[in-house]
Amino acid sequence: MTESRSSDPGSEQSGLLLQAFDPQLFRENSETALSKLEKHLSDISIRGLELIDPARLSEAARALMTTDHESVAAFDEERLAGIIDLYIRTGIQVQSPGYMGRQFSAPVPVAGVMDFVSSMLSQPASFYEAGQLPNAVERIMATELNRFIGWDPERFTMVTTSGGSLANLTALLAARNEKLPGYWSEGGSALRGQPRPAIAVGADVHYSIARAAGVMGIGDAQLVRLPLNSRQQIDVSEARATLDAAERQNLKVFCLVVSAGSTPVGAFDPIDDLADIARERGLWLHVDGAHGASLLVSDTLRDKLRGIERADSLTWDAHKMMFVPAPCTMLFYRNKESSLAAFRQKASYVFEEEQDIYTAFDSGGKNFECTKRPMIMTLWALWALYGRALFAEKIEYLCRLTQEAHDVVRTDPDFETLHRPEANILCFRYHPAGLERKDVHRLQVAIRNRIKLEGNFFISKVDVDGVAALRVVMMNHQITGEHFRMLLTEIRRTGQDLLNREEGTAKA
Repeated sequence: MTESRSSDPGSEQSGLLLQAFDPQLFRENSETALSKLEKHLSDISIRGLELIDPARLSEAARALMTTDHESVAAFDEERLAGIIDLYIRTGIQVQSPGYMGRQFSAPVPVAGVMDFVSSMLSQPASFYEAGQLPNAVERIMATELNRFIGWDPERFTMVTTSGGSLANLTALLAARNEKLPGYWSEGGSALRGQPRPAIAVGADVHYSIARAAGVMGIGDAQLVRLPLNSRQQIDVSEARATLDAAERQNLKVFCLVVSAGSTPVGAFDPIDDLADIARERGLWLHVDGAHGASLLVSDTLRDKLRGIERADSLTWDAHKMMFVPAPCTMLFYRNKESSLAAFRQKASYVFEEEQDIYTAFDSGGKNFECTKRPMIMTLWALWALYGRALFAEKIEYLCRLTQEAHDVVRTDPDFETLHRPEANILCFRYHPAGLERKDVHRLQVAIRNRIKLEGNFFISKVDVDGVAALRVVMMNHQITGEHFRMLLTEIRRTGQDLLNREEGTAKA
């Protein structure tokens, strides 16, 4: 066992000496983790998720725990190795070509290294004095990325939040407090006798918006859901009539939320056209670009967010299409004054009475979190080391790959395409000849569940127009068209097996 050492050999040792904090042990532990992660990242075989019964997994986890609770247990290298092995084995294999299921990816390895450094330095990033470099580079990354948004460099601002859901809630708070003065301090009573506040959204908006409406006291029932067109975008031709109908129902819409890369199918609402409607009616325009805002860094894909410079706020998840560890979300405001509207509080223990060049970098007053991870460090490190092209090239490849996958599905008579992908999300159904419409939903769900359990591929599912569909999200640049064809073969085999079993059961 490694001995604890004083930082000054000549001084008298004092304080509590704990071997668990020993720097040499830290190095040994890190090398153990590093060797296992290197082996893990080197394995690009096709595999999905090894789904383990929760009781068995809990038993395996408990077996790795020390039973010595009366004194600090002696460090056990084998126990640490077992913990890391179990963690790796039971996770989604995001770096495998078999992983096509979710909107998070394996991070660029050096981003993981920076996240590791941030964990050890432990610098809360809401206040400059606690995290100097994170606060400085947050400004730098805001400036770098605003070049693709197009807002006035002197007027916009950006804060980081732990996830897109929190960013959406924060933006909606800012919108409500700016458009409905008095609500922050007096609550709903400030609007007594006036129309009920409401938020306009696309019919399939991310569930975090509905949650935010509940948290804010607006209420889920006050979400005005705008119809979608055949491309699963907000239908501009019907939006005005729907808003007029809401007004007749005594609703006062104060904010319009549009999607830039919707979660179900990756659709991009027509921001420019919807900005016209928002301006006509004096609405705050919030763009939920958690998934798709990253396309802004690509010269060939940026036009999908045409009109973004007219929005009032933008949510952008770097842990999705910028390939850094979660969470790392950026919330942009067109006007920096608006960012101060979300939270209006005084707290002498964190907020300084006198402002100076240091407190000017504090973001604690603009976000919900006080102790916040320095999440921007992973993104800034990649941008500093590789520049924009790393992100653009990978994003463009993933979008091309998804188009290729769509074309493969479209030409296969056993499958049904549901949309032309706008980014890297594709939804489709296994629908062979003779399959009755009433059985389509149940079959897609059964196929997805069987494939997940078999562990060769990992895909997701989503309801499109009320019927389940198989959903792939291309996040791994090591996936090829051939890997997708292998997935289709497995889906066909699984689907046919399920149908044959049902037919056999029916005959019996």
